[in-house]
Amino acid sequence: MKIKDLFKNKEVTLSFEVFPPKTDDGYEAVEKAAARIAELKPDFMSVTYGAGGGTSKNTGNIAADLQDKYGVPVLAHLTCVSSTRDLVREVVKSYREKGIENIMALRGDIPKEGRIAFDYNHATELIYDIKSLDESFCIGGACYPEGHVECERQSEDIIHLKEKVDAGCDFLTTQMFFDNSTLYQFLYRIREKGIEVPVVPGIMPITNKRQVARSVALSGSTIPQKMKIMVDRFADDPEKLKEAGIIYASDQIIDLISNGVSHIHVYSMNKPDIAEGIMRNLSTIIR
Repeated sequence: MKIKDLFKNKEVTLSFEVFPPKTDDGYEAVEKAAARIAELKPDFMSVTYGAGGGTSKNTGNIAADLQDKYGVPVLAHLTCVSSTRDLVREVVKSYREKGIENIMALRGDIPKEGRIAFDYNHATELIYDIKSLDESFCIGGACYPEGHVECERQSEDIIHLKEKVDAGCDFLTTQMFFDNSTLYQFLYRIREKGIEVPVVPGIMPITNKRQVARSVALSGSTIPQKMKIMVDRFADDPEKLKEAGIIYASDQIIDLISNGVSHIHVYSMNKPDIAEGIMRNLSTIIR
């Protein structure tokens, strides 16, 4: 099923993200974790492409298995920062042959060792290419409620976001954020600029103290005072912090749904227990 049609047909959706293994040796463990999450029957699951496309060869295989074995709609990622146009053409063809209908089109992070290809500079160019290769794909894109870390001003970032949507992006998924007011303000700004596609909040449950510093470093996300207090209080008790993090994320989702933002994507980090905890807390709300 195409994600854009799912959003039209269902008032509230909950989806989870998984990522491929860094090496082939880890494939079986990731496969088992993804299967456990799929058994929860989320509305769809996304499968990431890996930094610089390093784990890209497994993205399509995991996505196809989730779709074919468990009947879960899938969103396969495709990043372009280190891809040639020929490689993109091959990946799109592979996704089509596997019956995958949804692609998350991303620029991706620039590898530490530098770029190995220069065919693409922005995700907008990738979206144009996917549409030119096969218009039937439903395409998702990324957006940043607190502004992209490489943009000096959010107004500039929103201009680029409009270009992405005009290129053919059917919906947007946000970078992680921990204060819902940030999202509400962002939605107001982009709607003012004529961006009307569905926006799916990306929620990251913070379940260990290392995630806080990493989240800030990678995304520039602001950590609210109440989250800092939570992490400080339970930092030395991993089980308590994990449960508190699941509850914090669940409360975020409930607030979003209450305010009419009803398609939620959870960055579950290949951890079925986190997905199970979120699903358990929301079972009567999302069904």
